[in-house]
Amino acid sequence: MKYGWLILGMALVTYLPRLIPLVYISKKSVSEFWKRFLDCIPYTALGALIIPGVYQAIPEKPWVAIVGIGAAAIIAWFREGLIWPVLVSIGVVYFLLI
Repeated sequence: MKYGWLILGMALVTYLPRLIPLVYISKKSVSEFWKRFLDCIPYTALGALIIPGVYQAIPEKPWVAIVGIGAAAIIAWFREGLIWPVLVSIGVVYFLLI
C-alpha cells in the first residue's frame, strides 16, 4: 500500500495545477494580449522540445541543422500549413548531406 499512496500523491500533484486554472480562470475574461500570448505557448513548447534534437542529430555538421531550420522558417513565413516547411527542410538537409 506504500506505493499506492505514492501514486495517489503523484496523481494529485499532477492534476491540481491543471484543475485550478480551469475552475477559477475559465469564467473570467482575459485581455487580447494574454489570449495571443497563451496561444503561442504550444508552439514555443514544441520548439523547445524539437530544436535541441535537431542540433544533436548530426553533431559533426551542426551547420546543416541551422540551414534546415532556416529553410523551414522561411517557407513557414510565406506559406500556410505545416507540410511545406517540413518537406522543404527535409529536402535541403538531404541535399546538403549527400
